Amino acid sequence: MTAEIHHKHRDVTGGWLRPAVFGAMDGLVSNFALIAGVAGGQAGQRVVLLAGLAGLAAGAFSMAAGEYVSVASQSELAQAEIEVERLELDRHPQAEQRELAEVFQARGVDPEVAAEVARQLSRDPNDALEVHAREELGVAPGELPSPLLAAVSSFLSFAVGAVLPVLPYLLGAGSLWPAAVIAALGLFAAGAVVSRITTRAWWYGGLRQLAFGAAAAAITYGVGALIGTNGL
Repeated sequence: MTAEIHHKHRDVTGGWLRPAVFGAMDGLVSNFALIAGVAGGQAGQRVVLLAGLAGLAAGAFSMAAGEYVSVASQSELAQAEIEVERLELDRHPQAEQRELAEVFQARGVDPEVAAEVARQLSRDPNDALEVHAREELGVAPGELPSPLLAAVSSFLSFAVGAVLPVLPYLLGAGSLWPAAVIAALGLFAAGAVVSRITTRAWWYGGLRQLAFGAAAAAITYGVGALIGTNGL
């Protein structure tokens, strides 16, 4: 008889939603703050537009490169440790089986049951490697993240967020206010979406992200105004 499932859990790791939304928020906050700083220095429309496009390109490529190197390094380290585990299973299978049994015993399984479970799991080398990798390293040999996918996702999500405050200038706006309105709506929406993976209310998440973004933009606008006023 199949056990009934009476409840479902949300994805506590955030899945694709967390990195996508946070990448977009990063692009939105950083690029709007950059635009606000340049606009605060009384720069013309073309200069602000150039700064926004440059910030979009530089930030998106920087995010992609950083994410690629970070994920690739993490995967290479995991692969190296998995290879160490593979060699140990080949050279000392009995010792590794006892080690696995001790892991189960530490979790409260009776010694005899733990030894039998470890024996059965160790019959197939591939299954044994996967179990050891999960238990000792917290990873699965066939489920390591893709550096290329991470880089592309970071590039696109950052670019989506960064392009929002640039749109009004692309359409001919000559002041910061249209960009500020679009950025504010984007920040609130992103914060509300993030609330899906937290216990916070959607309006709280939206207002919190809006407050952080507004603070960053206000500071850079003030710096730009100060530098522009002093002719530096």
